[in-house]
Formats: sequence, structure tokens, C-alpha cells
Amino acid sequence: MGSGSFLSAALLLALMCVVSGDRIHSDSPTSSRFPQGQAERLIKALNLVPGASDGPGVDEMLGGARLQERRINLNIEGDAGISTEELGQYAGYFKLARTHAANMFYFFFESRGNKTDDPVVLWMTGGPGCASELALFYENGPFKITDNLTLVWNDFGWDKVSSIIFVDQPVGTGFSYSTDIRDIRHDEEGVGEDMYDFFQAFFAAHPEYAKNKFFVTGESYAGHYVPAVAGRFHKALKNKEGVPINLKGFAIGNGLTQPDIQYEAYADYALDMNLITEDDYNKMSKLYPACAASIKLCGPKGTIGCLAAYLVCQSIFNSILAVAGNINYYDVRKECQGSLCYDFSNLDNFLNNASTREALGVGNRKFVSCSPLVYEAMIVDWMKNLEKGIPELLEDGIELLVYAGEYDLICNWLGNSRGVTAMAWSGQVEYPKADWKNFEFDGAEPGFTTGYGPLQFPKVHDAGHMVPMDQPKNSLEMLYRWTRGKPLGDKASNVTILKKIPSKGNLYTNSA
Repeated sequence: MGSGSFLSAALLLALMCVVSGDRIHSDSPTSSRFPQGQAERLIKALNLVPGASDGPGVDEMLGGARLQERRINLNIEGDAGISTEELGQYAGYFKLARTHAANMFYFFFESRGNKTDDPVVLWMTGGPGCASELALFYENGPFKITDNLTLVWNDFGWDKVSSIIFVDQPVGTGFSYSTDIRDIRHDEEGVGEDMYDFFQAFFAAHPEYAKNKFFVTGESYAGHYVPAVAGRFHKALKNKEGVPINLKGFAIGNGLTQPDIQYEAYADYALDMNLITEDDYNKMSKLYPACAASIKLCGPKGTIGCLAAYLVCQSIFNSILAVAGNINYYDVRKECQGSLCYDFSNLDNFLNNASTREALGVGNRKFVSCSPLVYEAMIVDWMKNLEKGIPELLEDGIELLVYAGEYDLICNWLGNSRGVTAMAWSGQVEYPKADWKNFEFDGAEPGFTTGYGPLQFPKVHDAGHMVPMDQPKNSLEMLYRWTRGKPLGDKASNVTILKKIPSKGNLYTNSA
């Protein structure tokens, strides 16, 4: 595969937890060369992140302000369910404190429900290095992109039950950028600190939302981001740092959080789904001991050992794909169509349109769906275990929702379920004893759910890696119940967004 072909694949590792090494050219940004050593080459060859050649626009707009935000008025077809004059939708840049020249881009959408009392939700997309606009326009945002590049209202956007923020992070992702390569992140400590600094400025600018319940959510590689960011916010609360962030919970969808457990589950899941044979399974099981041993060498500050673990453990996933053929590893019921298995090209076309850039206030900056530079920089973070900080959050009553679509291979439900079951916390003994219940809604069973105390785990039917895209209505119901402290196993007659959310006129349509 040539370098041009690689870029087509690499630019949308959209929601991947792992990538097939045998599909990547040796000269690609995800090769075995050290990530830090590739940065200079990538900047010159791809002109992706630092942005010195992007021309004027963003920096002039920012001026001396640290948080620069504008109300956006995109042309959206259909009925929002609320007067657009009442609807607060914003986009902006934040000059990150404690960086050399980093600017983080975000969207903020006020709730279409009761924005005074509804929770505030942060969403982060994975990759690493993929923009949160992927979720915004294809999963759980207020609107979606049509094939003719117009926008239509999303009846099941998460802004119907929360005020939601989509952030392009780490720096270099989406519209976020820096003119100094030293601002590129390589670990979750940097990610957590940047997000803490961002929300200190955000709540200072929007003090009316600081009192609202706050939830950190994300998908795929955000299985790393979410615990790190939630942990940083919780630490600040305990230490009484800065503007208090009213953290109540964190959610991970089909995420990569515990590589040691999740890589072991690959062969088991593949066998259960008839992707491989028993003989294949026996051969692949022999690969895991080397993977497990290499993960142990990847410590909190590891680089070479963590990179070695990434390469060794990928052999398990690659072996499954070699046998299974052209499957969509985000949804094993489907074939992989193109290098990304999904076509997200409308996103780049829409956001790189001059009129869209003008509306968002991003100047001449080019939108990058998934940055190979950010991806490469974070490879040394890939095999680190982010579960270690979760027990403290649970013990302090911070709610955790781990959900997974049943047809995803890449971050499959089996590995996620085993991970939360093995987690050492005060509920470790009782959690496995909890019954699995039907998650019932709208006369159907969207999945099964189990849980104990502050931990809930739903397995979502008829969904792959991107649950809000595959099951938008059910994911909205899931978010509503969870953020309101309602068990997912309650019957729809007792808890549902149709009965419990204060409505305003025709705010909630019959289809919602």
C-alpha cells in the first residue's frame, strides 16, 4: 500500500481502539518508528497540526482573549422542537493555559429541554486523534449531515436531555491546533490537564451552568480519555481547586480502558461470533501470553516498552482479520466498505466549506477528521491501563456507565464486561452476582443491563461500535435514565423521556 493509500485509511481511524497492522504501510505514521521522531516529518509532509502555513484567520480572531466564543446560526432543515431564538448554540476557541501556543476548538449546545436544570455533558471521540464532530454529525449531536451537505435536526440528539459540549482534543485534532509542536500530547496526564484548564475557562464564561450536574462521556479510545478527565476533575473537587465542577458521573461507550483484559477477549469474542474456527482460536490463544507479558513492561511513564506491547498485542487482532476476511470490525454483520469501513467524507466536505468555516469562526484553518500526528504521538499511551483510577471515583459515589454494542469487534462487549467485573473496588464481589435485566423501552428490548451501586453495564442489541449512530433512540433513553439516577432495568412505564421530561409545546415529537 502506498503512502497515499495509507492516508485515506489513517485519516479516519475514526472510532478505532486498535488498527490492523498488516493494512498499514511501513512508511506510515503508525509504523514502528518512535512517535516523537515522526513529528517533524509529518508537519512538513502533511501540514496537519501546527498550522504555520494555514494563513491568517484564527489567531487574528482570538486576539488577546483566552476564551473566544460565538453564537452559530447554521441553516438546519426541519423542526427543532423549540424556537431557534431560544436555542443557544455556540462554537469557539480556548487558548489553553500552561501550553506554548495551543488553541482548543469546541461546540456547545444548550439543552432543547430544560436548560436551567438539565445536566451538562462532555463528549470526547477516540482515535486517538479523531475529531468529536464525528459524533456530533453522525451520532448524538443536534443535527446530521445529508448526502447533499445540508443539515437536518436529529430527533434523538443528546441535547434533548442535556446541554452538551463536543471538544476537539487532544490538541491537533479537528479544528484544534498549536503553532508549537511541544503542545502535542503523549499521555493522559496532558489530556486531563488540558481539559481541566478548558472547563475552568468555560464555566467562568458560563457560570449559570456550573451548578448543573456534570457528566464526562466518550467512545472508543476515549476509554482512556474519560477516566483521566473524570479523575482530574474529581481531584480538583477534593482539593478545592478553581471553579468547582459538579461531577456526577462518567460514561464509556465501546471503549479501550484495560488492554490486558480486552486483548485476551478478542479470540473468545471472535469464536463466539463464528468469525474464526476452534482451530484458529487455539492458535490465537497462544499469542496472548506474549501480549500479557509485554503489557506488564508498559508502566505509567513507559515509552519503548509500551510501544513494544502495542506491536505484540496487535498480532492477535491482525490474526482475526486475516481469517475473518473483509468484515467491518466495528460491526461484524457488515462488510468493510473502503479503508474506514464507513464513509464519513461528507463531514470533511461540509466543515471545510468556506461558508461553514466562516459561520464557525475558524478562519482559514482546515478541518482534519483524524490526525495521524496525534495518533502517532499517543501510541505510547495505548497499552496503559486506565482502570486504575476508576475505583476511587466509584468509592466516592461518582456514577459509571460502561455500555457496548453487541456486534463490535474492535472494543467488544465481552472485553468491556470482563474489565468491569475484574475491577478491584468495594462492589467487586457483589457486582457479578447482580441479575441481568431487560433494558425495555418503547415496547422493545434494546438490550440487557446489569449493575451494582454506582456501576451500570448495558449490552446494547442491534448495535456495533457506535451505539448512538446504530440505536439513536435507545441511546438517548439510556442517557436520560442514567443522568437522572434511574436504573436502566426499570420498565418503560416507570421511566421514559416521553413521560418525565418537562416539554415545551411540540418539543418532543411522536418519533422521539
